[in-house]
Amino acid sequence: MLVWITLTHLPTVISTYVNQPLGFFSAAEGFIFLSALFTGHIYFRTASRDGFRAMYRKLSLRTLKLYWYHIVLLALTFLIAVPIAQRGNRPGLHNLLDYYFAVGPIHSAIDGVLLIYRPPLLDILPMYILFLLITPIVLMVTMRRGWKYVLGFSAFFWLFAQFGLRQYAHDFLAHVGLQIPLNEMGSFDLWAWQFLWILGLWLGVRWAKNDLPLTRWARRLTIPAIFIVPVLLVLRYMVGAGFELGSLAFNVDKWHLGVVRLIDFSAFAVLLIRFQWLVKPLAVHPLVLLGQSSLQVFCAHLFFCFFGLTMMGNASMVTGWGQVFLLTITFSGLLLTAHIFGKPEAKRLRGRSSAPLGAGAAS
Repeated sequence: MLVWITLTHLPTVISTYVNQPLGFFSAAEGFIFLSALFTGHIYFRTASRDGFRAMYRKLSLRTLKLYWYHIVLLALTFLIAVPIAQRGNRPGLHNLLDYYFAVGPIHSAIDGVLLIYRPPLLDILPMYILFLLITPIVLMVTMRRGWKYVLGFSAFFWLFAQFGLRQYAHDFLAHVGLQIPLNEMGSFDLWAWQFLWILGLWLGVRWAKNDLPLTRWARRLTIPAIFIVPVLLVLRYMVGAGFELGSLAFNVDKWHLGVVRLIDFSAFAVLLIRFQWLVKPLAVHPLVLLGQSSLQVFCAHLFFCFFGLTMMGNASMVTGWGQVFLLTITFSGLLLTAHIFGKPEAKRLRGRSSAPLGAGAAS
């Protein structure tokens, strides 16, 4: 997912080929879902073993770490990218920071710190942070009342998000003093994407309880998935070639997480589970290393994306040997980042392996 996201965001010719190449879903769905899956799995086990307070403390520390990374990224953007964009010869970089130039540094910095202003490329991490903030409440409620009501409310908000809930909420907040255009609050509709996060948490908790029969589910759904995936793949490229969906286009909308995207993502996941031997060869050391330091690697890839936008100048993308250079330094930098931040993780895992069986399993 990290490699996929990076190739999509870098302004090279490759981005046109890796943007939703497998159907109506992207790396963003996988990134958010897998994050929620492991969050539910790890922190439910922590709550079950050490209590809710211990879980809340650890989850809060992780959220604060993410928030700190977000602040650092904002600071680097305002201190380095803004002066370059102000020169006026890099419109691609300037367009990402329209709100900053419209309201000034103080206003945009305050809104950014409050997670209200979420510039393009920098909007996934704030969404992740906000979802982590609600996670302790979700886990506490579900540990006492079960998942039925939480899943029901989550589905309710996702459904209303398909019919403009985000706009209605923004209009209400504008009446009580919110002064920021909706398009500057990030591309992702949080009212819709929370549903994918809640689903991931639910499955992660079931995984922690050893109550997640994915193989059995995948076996039952294989035949429907075999029909759904190729049909939607063909439709995706028809749409890319100019075919119009008209009034049905909202069903495949990425930012509002349309229903077809959920179906396509689920069907493809079924096939991956059912035929996982096809993807096992991808578990090579460099990819494993990137995954073990996914948070730091994700943040580092944003730096190289802004660097690519700077290289691009007035062009629509980086071309020729420039894109070879950009791709080379990007993935070299990501591997170096993973190597640096992966050392403490490897040391912690070695210590865990020498502990008695079961000790620290959910740390």
